[in-house]
Amino acid sequence: MIAQGEKEVLLGDESYRYDAERCLVTAASLPTAIRVTEDTEERPYLGVVLGLDPALVGSVMVEAGHPAPGDRTTVRAFDVGPLGAGLLDAVVRLVRLLDAPAEQARFLRPLITREIVFRLLEGEQGGRLRQIAVLGGHAHRIAGALERLRRDFDRPLRIEDIARELGMSVSGFHHHFKAVTAMSPLQFQKRMRLQEARNLMLGEHLDAAGAGHRVGYGDASQFNREYKRLFGAPPARDAERLREAAAAGAGP
Repeated sequence: MIAQGEKEVLLGDESYRYDAERCLVTAASLPTAIRVTEDTEERPYLGVVLGLDPALVGSVMVEAGHPAPGDRTTVRAFDVGPLGAGLLDAVVRLVRLLDAPAEQARFLRPLITREIVFRLLEGEQGGRLRQIAVLGGHAHRIAGALERLRRDFDRPLRIEDIARELGMSVSGFHHHFKAVTAMSPLQFQKRMRLQEARNLMLGEHLDAAGAGHRVGYGDASQFNREYKRLFGAPPARDAERLREAAAAGAGP
């Protein structure tokens, strides 16, 4: 959620923009590119991220009488929806607990968080939240595949093995994976590898060849080509550009 400013999130070939009147709800951690599009000295970008426990979402669903999604239901793991007045009020009250006495905050935080979950379930994002909570559906199984791909992104990808472990056909796995993530399993793995390579060049000061090898690329030219396609510049030039931007932002 954004209190001030605007942000654009790129997921595969799709773009999502949100601001103080809209919120982003995601049911899975996906490799995205993020760009703050409104941020000035007079009005700096301000936002808040709230992680939701699937068990809590399930508990509120049951208490509020929300039906569980069917096993065949598959919704995109990522979307933007309106931030209603009731939801905004609850989030503001939650943030204000940062300045409240510890005992008061400890008591009120779970109550307000529960209210936020209820209001999200009642809104346009309710279907996405229900997928977070329910076990056994396609979205939940795809979430398991995402976790494995994040963990083993530097290893060879065997779609047949993953589909078999999930109890799905290869074609069914591809279909539901793309429905949830907006990209194919191979595109997801590639995005994970390239983003991690970028982090390695910036955080550990690896050169392009070392970073590409670390994330699973055996062909340096393929790594350079795919990196440039995603980030708009060859690895070394992109890393240099980001370091210069960080140094300029840090000031004297």
